[in-house]
Amino acid sequence: MRLRSLLVTVTAVLAASLVGSVPASASSPTLWRLTDLAAQRVAIADQVAAAKYGTPSPIDDPAREQQIYDSVAARAPGLGLDPADAVRFFRAQIEANKLVQRGLYARWDAHPDQAPTTRPDLGQIRPVIDGLNTNLLTELAATVAVRAARSCPVRQLVTADVVDLLHRFDALHTRALGEATSATCTAG
Repeated sequence: MRLRSLLVTVTAVLAASLVGSVPASASSPTLWRLTDLAAQRVAIADQVAAAKYGTPSPIDDPAREQQIYDSVAARAPGLGLDPADAVRFFRAQIEANKLVQRGLYARWDAHPDQAPTTRPDLGQIRPVIDGLNTNLLTELAATVAVRAARSCPVRQLVTADVVDLLHRFDALHTRALGEATSATCTAG
């Protein structure tokens, strides 16, 4: 028990020091902002799931997904990004979102008392997602060098752990954040 308490304290101190050093500029050479934006996109999946649950709207929406991929591929070269890498990153974002939706559906089916009692409007959620997508794409461009570095995988894991801690994600959302950040690094 003491070891766990010590680990929690050390993690909290590290998180606090990282929060104090969170870059103010989206162009800074860290993965902090990119990972936090991915976490925000993971978190909004709850609203998407609540909007779709109990309706004929499927979790998989190939037409909407293709719109995102086409938009990302078209905008990537203007930002100095390889379209295929950008699409790969956004495919991970979408798969993470679907992972959360499927997990919440399973939870709500098993425990109907936990199911949402109100249905958010997808028409209001999608512009938020579009804004996150724009910010993610901009941050992908700002982090090209750090994402190509050999140290990227380790840096990404540490950053994702701290972001996960700060967002206070449960196991489902932690798994989704791992999926969302799985295509961050381009080195290898």
